[in-house]
Amino acid sequence: MKTYVLEREQWFPKPLSDVFDFFSDAGNLERITPPFLRFRILTPRPIAMGEGALIDYQLKLFGIPFGWRTRIDVFEPNRRFVDRQLRGPYALWRHTHEFEADGPTRTRMVDRVEYALGFGPLGNAAHGLFVSQTLQRIFDYRAETMAHIFGATAPDAKAGGSVHH
Repeated sequence: MKTYVLEREQWFPKPLSDVFDFFSDAGNLERITPPFLRFRILTPRPIAMGEGALIDYQLKLFGIPFGWRTRIDVFEPNRRFVDRQLRGPYALWRHTHEFEADGPTRTRMVDRVEYALGFGPLGNAAHGLFVSQTLQRIFDYRAETMAHIFGATAPDAKAGGSVHH
């Protein structure tokens, strides 16, 4: 099973605690997820974030409805948290969100997603044909939405990213 990594970095003109609090509020996932995924959180709110928290949601990926369950494996306030897919469309999905203050009013956030599709050569072909591009599109939308929410301007609104093996 081939594992891929998607990495993104984004800067926000806001204090670390504001940025971390936004991302660690599971309810905000719906705000930063593209409408084409029809993403909906199923877990009753408010969701208490912390190690061991479980979040259930539903989405459509490539027109196919999926249930997805995430577990928060690591939760270090104002530093990082890691969520891992327990049930969903990927054979592996581990998403690390890291946060770093750059002075009192600027924050760097790095997303690192390790993922695998399963299905051997068929999964690898699907990755090359549409999965990689779709993930780039999802994270592009997220970066643009976050830039708008936090009032970032270029170059802060610019997200860099890559997918590699």
